[in-house]
Amino acid sequence: MSAADAAVVTGLGAVTPLGRGAPELFDALCHGKSGLRRPPAGHQLDGVVDSVGMAPDITAAEVLPPSEGRLVDRFVLMAMAAADDAIADAGLVIGRDVDPARVAVVVSSGAGGLTTYEAQGLERAQRGPTAISPYLLPGMLPNMAAARIAIKYGIRGWSSATATACAAGAHAVAEAARLIRYGEADVVVCGGAESPLNATTALAFRHARALAHGFEDPEASSRPFDRRRNGFVLSEGAGVLVVERAGLADSRGAAGYADLLGWGGSTDAYRPTAPRPDGEGAAQAMRSALASGSLGPDDVDYVNAHGTATKLGDVAETKAIRAVFGDRSPAVSGTKSMTGHLLGGSGAVEALICALAVAEGALPPTGNLDDLDPACELDHVVGGARRQAVRAVLSNSFAFGGHNVSLLLGAPSTRRTRGGAERKEHA
Repeated sequence: MSAADAAVVTGLGAVTPLGRGAPELFDALCHGKSGLRRPPAGHQLDGVVDSVGMAPDITAAEVLPPSEGRLVDRFVLMAMAAADDAIADAGLVIGRDVDPARVAVVVSSGAGGLTTYEAQGLERAQRGPTAISPYLLPGMLPNMAAARIAIKYGIRGWSSATATACAAGAHAVAEAARLIRYGEADVVVCGGAESPLNATTALAFRHARALAHGFEDPEASSRPFDRRRNGFVLSEGAGVLVVERAGLADSRGAAGYADLLGWGGSTDAYRPTAPRPDGEGAAQAMRSALASGSLGPDDVDYVNAHGTATKLGDVAETKAIRAVFGDRSPAVSGTKSMTGHLLGGSGAVEALICALAVAEGALPPTGNLDDLDPACELDHVVGGARRQAVRAVLSNSFAFGGHNVSLLLGAPSTRRTRGGAERKEHA
């Protein structure tokens, strides 16, 4: 594959508990800032969970025309806001810079608009069948973020949304890389979004003993790889990346953050809600990503771990990383310690973080890692960002059902590059 055919990330957009904007997110992470808080008084999660990750408000009027803003779930609004920011960041005008038929959109969600669905169910219980809105399904189906982004920007190429729980966002980015590599698109708008902050979803996770609890300080509640970890913090948000063929980016003078070098996936085929204890499924995904990018373990400087802070998951992922890298652990961090777990949005947000790690030559730390679990011994980044040149990074996402995805990113193939890391100019 020539450099001109590489899949390069040229635009980033994020809506997370750390605010709106990819640079703001990365800066906050590098400074160890947490976006976790107690649910506000009167919120339906007040008294249900101890801590939560709440993203900024996005109104329908910000991202949709007035006629289209009725009963649209929050995950769709956040995805559209992130897409608006990513497309603007890429400096891309669809129809001027690229044929709309050569643009794809792959924006996924683990569960779609559960909050809207629950609210409509409560309305029906109280007021009867006539309470159900005709706008319910186009407002909450998992594919609707992708569909509405396509409608807004006139995108007429491949369009899809993969509902693979907490791996959904990563699957979307992997599909984008595949579409570029095999010549099926010149530009892909890809990512993931989730807004699961409703009582039914939270109670389901709580009763499954998956959520962090018992911490007086909500910012201290998400503790990947720490002895005191006892679950994840339910969070919401969206991450969207613009990925394009490097030759197109060069022709329009766009700058790249990072290349999507490869992707890998596997299935545990073990249990619906628990990873394989030996981590073999996760290891297989990482090995496949390296093979897809024609790199070896020694080429990787950083792993953004799935790191949900569950007892079983963190140990299984540690075993997987050890199986792939042996005694030479790359730097590892779990940024869910500060963002919480965005479920289907996490993989896209973390891929975005990895693109910025490559661009900036900076690795964000793991928050709250005060007492490392010996079973999770790796080269963890703690106490602040680590500044170093970054050749290649892996971003891991694992999900209920045993879905495993690993994304491989490295230096951009474009002549112009983004960020503060020192690079050689491509010829």
